Amino acid sequence: MRTGVAGQETATNRIHIKGGRVVNDDQSVEADVYIEEGVVKGVGKDILVPGGARIIDARGKLVLPGGIDPNTHFEIESHGVTSVDDFYKGTKAALVGGTTLTIDCVLPEKDESLAESYEKWRQKADGKVVSDYSLHVAVTWWGEKVKDDMALLAKEKGVNSFLVFLAYKDKYQLTDSELYEFFTHCRELGVLAMVHAENGDLVAEMTKKMLGMGIRGPEGHVLSRPEELESEAAQRAIAIANRVNCPIYITRVMSTSAGDVIAAARKRGNVVYGEPTAAGLGTDGSHCWDKNWKVAAAHVTDPPLRPDPSTPDHLMDLLANGDLQTVGSDNRTFTTSQKAVGKDDFSKIPCGVNGVEDRMSVVWERGVVSGKMDENRFVAVTSTNAAKIFNMYPKKGRIAEGSDADVIIWDPEATRTISVRTHHQAVDFNVFEGLTCHGVPLYTICQGKVVCEDSGSVVHVTQGAGSWVPRDRRCDHVFKRIHAREKLRVPKPVEREPYDGSVAKAEPEEPLKVAQPSKPSMEDVTTSTGVRDLHKSGFTLAERGIRDLRKSGFSLSGEQVDDNVPRRTGQRITKPPGGSSSIIF
Repeated sequence: MRTGVAGQETATNRIHIKGGRVVNDDQSVEADVYIEEGVVKGVGKDILVPGGARIIDARGKLVLPGGIDPNTHFEIESHGVTSVDDFYKGTKAALVGGTTLTIDCVLPEKDESLAESYEKWRQKADGKVVSDYSLHVAVTWWGEKVKDDMALLAKEKGVNSFLVFLAYKDKYQLTDSELYEFFTHCRELGVLAMVHAENGDLVAEMTKKMLGMGIRGPEGHVLSRPEELESEAAQRAIAIANRVNCPIYITRVMSTSAGDVIAAARKRGNVVYGEPTAAGLGTDGSHCWDKNWKVAAAHVTDPPLRPDPSTPDHLMDLLANGDLQTVGSDNRTFTTSQKAVGKDDFSKIPCGVNGVEDRMSVVWERGVVSGKMDENRFVAVTSTNAAKIFNMYPKKGRIAEGSDADVIIWDPEATRTISVRTHHQAVDFNVFEGLTCHGVPLYTICQGKVVCEDSGSVVHVTQGAGSWVPRDRRCDHVFKRIHAREKLRVPKPVEREPYDGSVAKAEPEEPLKVAQPSKPSMEDVTTSTGVRDLHKSGFTLAERGIRDLRKSGFSLSGEQVDDNVPRRTGQRITKPPGGSSSIIF
């Protein structure tokens, strides 16, 4: 039996969901669902259910797999402050919103052991989480110790995804050569390489430029990170990964151009996945120009929300069409007073926005209600694709016999208006403030227990009762094509007849010029008697004021070096060897 979410038990570990429409990523069927001891025991119209089960009436409702948020940052530190949604508050808010599993990210400091940092994250999370959770591990520096830690975490600790940054110059950013080695190591280990794509070098230069121009408010953050710096980094990462046949996952896709780069790469056959964020789909970066500093600063994240109002729709189109695959919240929440650390310098504002609670409702509103995607695609991008990519499927991301009993009862007709006054997160601002969403989770079932009901107005959780979910490496969904290409892409020499023709005599390469030590001055070679010893000075003949006849055209034999050059009669030699002359030869 799995460790469950403790709390107010519903008198039984048996649940019978009746009369709903079961929605998976590939099909929807009218069926009942029977749950026992944390596992789905049956799906169908005429399933046999033992007595004593709690019955949930789902007529007219959708029965969906619990959401999977592949990108959260609970209790993350930035500019000396720690985000206010810790592992308890963050996972509780996730459950209310219909998300039953979050994947957070271990962020080691530079030169810190990845394995030790992972253990610290586990210690922070295990005592607080109220839902299932797992971890990515960021690679913030490179060396043999990092490679050893990656192998340890992948083989023994259940970590199958590692994140690198092309941003954050002089802090976390890896060079292209280090990126090449990282991708190579990921492919050999059979783990997924994740990338935060921004050109850190140019971001640093643009930041200095904005500050130098006197732009110090939140708008400077967006201006210093134009979208071509995101798309360039995404293109570079994809190109380098392709050279070593490594699958990659681009996180925080925030711009149309970066999304288009990923879409084009996938059409070429690259094994690459893209993840926009809930905020990138539900709002835009124009708020960073708001006259109210609090509002502007609340929208500062990285890569930034784009001011182009067409960006959310474009990203949703890519998501609906399969060019992008998952939606993360990138939940990093800082209060207004914490953001105010950078009130006089936008580069010091802690980056991050909310989203873990509202992610699924925002995607339903912007994607399904708008007609861009159907209910099956909604399940794919909010749950199933993440389960497949991170190797948890079909235990997670699907409602089927034998799957984990992580289920939500979704009312597609109900509405709610998002507001900081009613959300369950600790942050004092909500970037979706005032957005009315159709689609509300009425019940959330995690680990086979009803943890939220009545649209989140009743919550049954106990701090620390959640479960750690290890993930195996070498995921077939990700690596099948990689293994096939590995055999085909091995370079082979061309078999040809040996060349037996003539070979030109190559000129010898010039030796490298070695810098000579500086020569003494004429005063430095003067003897104690006041006479300069020029022979021992190291000076050339010319420097000593003596003509070097060996370099002239004069020859004692009477022959001249230019005798082969035809001469014109009446040529005036203005400065022949031996002095000037006005004689015409």
